[in-house]
Amino acid sequence: MIYNSTEMEKEALFNTAARMCAAARTAPKAKGVDSVITCVLTKTDKNRLADRIEETGIELFGEENAAWYKRDADNVRGSQAVVLIGVKKNYRSIPQCSLCGFEDCRACEAAGGVCAQLMVDLGIAVSSAVHVAARDNVDNRIMWSVGKAAARMEDMEEDVSWLGIPLSISGKNIFFDRR
Repeated sequence: MIYNSTEMEKEALFNTAARMCAAARTAPKAKGVDSVITCVLTKTDKNRLADRIEETGIELFGEENAAWYKRDADNVRGSQAVVLIGVKKNYRSIPQCSLCGFEDCRACEAAGGVCAQLMVDLGIAVSSAVHVAARDNVDNRIMWSVGKAAARMEDMEEDVSWLGIPLSISGKNIFFDRR
Protein backbone atom coordinates (compact mmCIF):
# COMPACT_ATOMS: atom_id res chain seq x y z
CA MET A 1 0.00 0.00 0.00
CA ILE A 2 1.17 3.51 -0.80
CA TYR A 3 0.40 6.34 1.61
CA ASN A 4 0.76 9.81 0.12
CA SER A 5 2.30 12.75 1.95
CA THR A 6 -1.05 14.40 2.68
CA GLU A 7 -2.35 11.30 4.46
CA MET A 8 0.85 10.79 6.43
CA GLU A 9 1.13 14.46 7.44
CA LYS A 10 -2.49 14.46 8.64
CA GLU A 11 -1.82 11.35 10.73
CA ALA A 12 1.39 12.87 12.10
CA LEU A 13 -0.43 16.06 13.06
CA PHE A 14 -3.17 14.22 14.96
CA ASN A 15 -0.64 11.99 16.69
CA THR A 16 1.25 15.10 17.79
CA ALA A 17 -1.95 16.77 19.02
CA ALA A 18 -2.79 13.67 21.08
CA ARG A 19 0.71 13.60 22.59
CA MET A 20 0.46 17.32 23.35
CA CYS A 21 -2.73 16.66 25.32
CA ALA A 22 -0.98 13.85 27.20
CA ALA A 23 2.00 16.09 27.96
CA ALA A 24 -0.30 18.78 29.34
CA ARG A 25 -2.09 16.22 31.52
CA THR A 26 1.11 14.79 32.98
CA ALA A 27 2.82 18.16 33.57
CA PRO A 28 3.55 19.00 37.23
CA LYS A 29 0.85 20.90 39.12
CA ALA A 30 0.85 22.98 42.31
CA LYS A 31 -0.09 20.84 45.32
CA GLY A 32 -0.68 17.97 42.92
CA VAL A 33 -4.14 19.34 42.08
CA ASP A 34 -5.03 18.62 38.46
CA SER A 35 -7.45 21.08 36.90
CA VAL A 36 -6.02 20.92 33.37
CA ILE A 37 -8.39 20.18 30.50
CA THR A 38 -7.54 19.78 26.83
CA CYS A 39 -9.32 19.43 23.53
CA VAL A 40 -8.49 19.52 19.84
CA LEU A 41 -10.50 21.41 17.24
CA THR A 42 -10.44 20.70 13.52
CA LYS A 43 -12.43 21.58 10.41
CA THR A 44 -15.77 23.27 11.15
CA ASP A 45 -15.11 23.73 14.87
CA LYS A 46 -11.68 25.21 14.17
CA ASN A 47 -13.21 27.65 11.69
CA ARG A 48 -15.98 28.59 14.17
CA LEU A 49 -13.20 29.36 16.63
CA ALA A 50 -11.42 31.53 14.04
CA ASP A 51 -14.65 33.48 13.47
CA ARG A 52 -15.04 33.91 17.23
CA ILE A 53 -11.45 35.19 17.48
CA GLU A 54 -12.24 37.96 14.99
CA GLU A 55 -15.54 38.79 16.73
CA THR A 56 -13.79 38.90 20.11
CA GLY A 57 -11.14 41.29 18.83
CA ILE A 58 -13.77 43.65 17.46
CA GLU A 59 -15.87 43.44 20.65
CA LEU A 60 -12.88 44.17 22.89
CA PHE A 61 -10.89 46.66 20.81
CA GLY A 62 -13.13 47.96 18.02
CA GLU A 63 -12.80 47.36 14.29
CA GLU A 64 -9.77 49.65 13.90
CA ASN A 65 -7.70 48.11 16.72
CA ALA A 66 -8.42 44.39 16.31
CA ALA A 67 -5.80 43.67 13.62
CA TRP A 68 -3.81 41.23 15.73
CA TYR A 69 -6.98 39.22 16.45
CA LYS A 70 -7.67 39.05 12.69
CA ARG A 71 -4.08 37.94 12.09
CA ASP A 72 -4.44 35.19 14.71
CA ALA A 73 -7.81 34.14 13.28
CA ASP A 74 -6.21 33.83 9.84
CA ASN A 75 -3.45 31.68 11.35
CA VAL A 76 -6.08 29.43 12.93
CA ARG A 77 -7.89 29.11 9.58
CA GLY A 78 -4.59 28.22 7.91
CA SER A 79 -3.76 25.56 10.50
CA GLN A 80 -4.91 21.95 10.37
CA ALA A 81 -5.86 21.76 14.06
CA VAL A 82 -5.91 23.76 17.28
CA VAL A 83 -5.00 22.29 20.64
CA LEU A 84 -6.75 24.06 23.50
CA ILE A 85 -5.30 23.73 26.98
CA GLY A 86 -7.13 25.21 29.91
CA VAL A 87 -7.38 25.18 33.66
CA LYS A 88 -10.62 25.10 35.61
CA LYS A 89 -10.88 27.94 38.09
CA ASN A 90 -10.09 26.86 41.65
CA TYR A 91 -8.00 27.96 44.60
CA ARG A 92 -5.07 26.01 46.02
CA SER A 93 -5.09 27.23 49.63
CA ILE A 94 -1.32 27.45 49.81
CA PRO A 95 -0.47 29.28 53.05
CA GLN A 96 1.39 32.57 52.64
CA CYS A 97 1.44 32.29 48.82
CA SER A 98 -0.02 35.70 47.88
CA LEU A 99 1.25 35.42 44.28
CA CYS A 100 -2.22 36.54 43.13
CA GLY A 101 -1.79 39.85 44.93
CA PHE A 102 -4.31 39.06 47.65
CA GLU A 103 -3.60 38.23 51.28
CA ASP A 104 -4.81 34.65 50.91
CA CYS A 105 -7.01 32.38 48.78
CA ARG A 106 -10.21 33.42 50.56
CA ALA A 107 -9.56 37.07 49.70
CA CYS A 108 -8.70 36.17 46.10
CA GLU A 109 -11.87 34.12 45.71
CA ALA A 110 -14.05 36.78 47.37
CA ALA A 111 -12.74 39.36 44.90
CA GLY A 112 -13.26 37.02 41.94
CA GLY A 113 -9.51 36.83 41.37
CA VAL A 114 -7.59 34.07 39.66
CA CYS A 115 -5.18 31.84 41.56
CA ALA A 116 -1.65 32.53 40.38
CA GLN A 117 -0.71 28.88 40.98
CA LEU A 118 -3.38 27.97 38.43
CA MET A 119 -1.72 30.19 35.82
CA VAL A 120 1.65 28.63 36.63
CA ASP A 121 0.07 25.20 36.07
CA LEU A 122 -1.33 26.39 32.73
CA GLY A 123 2.05 27.72 31.67
CA ILE A 124 3.82 24.48 32.54
CA ALA A 125 1.15 22.39 30.78
CA VAL A 126 1.32 24.52 27.63
CA SER A 127 5.13 24.50 27.68
CA SER A 128 5.13 20.71 27.97
CA ALA A 129 2.71 20.49 25.04
CA VAL A 130 4.63 22.77 22.69
CA HIS A 131 7.81 20.90 23.54
CA VAL A 132 6.12 17.81 22.04
CA ALA A 133 5.13 19.77 18.92
CA ALA A 134 8.64 21.15 18.52
CA ARG A 135 10.17 17.71 18.97
CA ASP A 136 7.82 16.41 16.25
CA ASN A 137 8.71 19.34 13.94
CA VAL A 138 5.09 20.51 13.83
CA ASP A 139 4.81 24.28 13.47
CA ASN A 140 2.86 25.89 16.29
CA ARG A 141 2.32 29.09 18.18
CA ILE A 142 0.87 29.73 21.63
CA MET A 143 -1.95 32.25 21.29
CA TRP A 144 -3.69 34.06 24.12
CA SER A 145 -6.28 35.46 21.69
CA VAL A 146 -7.33 31.92 20.74
CA GLY A 147 -7.89 31.06 24.39
CA LYS A 148 -9.81 34.28 25.00
CA ALA A 149 -12.15 33.47 22.10
CA ALA A 150 -12.50 29.81 23.14
CA ALA A 151 -13.70 30.91 26.57
CA ARG A 152 -16.46 32.91 24.85
CA MET A 153 -17.76 29.99 22.79
CA GLU A 154 -21.10 28.59 23.91
CA ASP A 155 -20.07 24.92 23.81
CA MET A 156 -16.92 25.35 25.92
CA GLU A 157 -16.86 24.66 29.64
CA GLU A 158 -17.35 27.71 31.88
CA ASP A 159 -14.80 29.09 34.37
CA VAL A 160 -11.84 27.88 32.35
CA SER A 161 -8.79 29.94 31.39
CA TRP A 162 -7.63 28.75 27.96
CA LEU A 163 -4.59 29.12 25.74
CA GLY A 164 -4.70 27.95 22.14
CA ILE A 165 -2.00 26.32 20.04
CA PRO A 166 -2.71 26.12 16.31
CA LEU A 167 -0.74 23.38 14.53
CA SER A 168 0.46 23.31 10.96
CA ILE A 169 2.43 21.00 8.74
CA SER A 170 3.30 22.75 5.49
CA GLY A 171 6.27 23.64 3.35
CA LYS A 172 6.64 26.97 5.17
CA ASN A 173 5.81 27.90 8.75
CA ILE A 174 2.52 29.85 8.56
CA PHE A 175 3.24 31.49 11.92
CA PHE A 176 6.59 32.96 10.86
CA ASP A 177 5.80 35.96 8.61
CA ARG A 178 3.33 37.66 10.91
CA ARG A 179 2.80 41.41 10.71
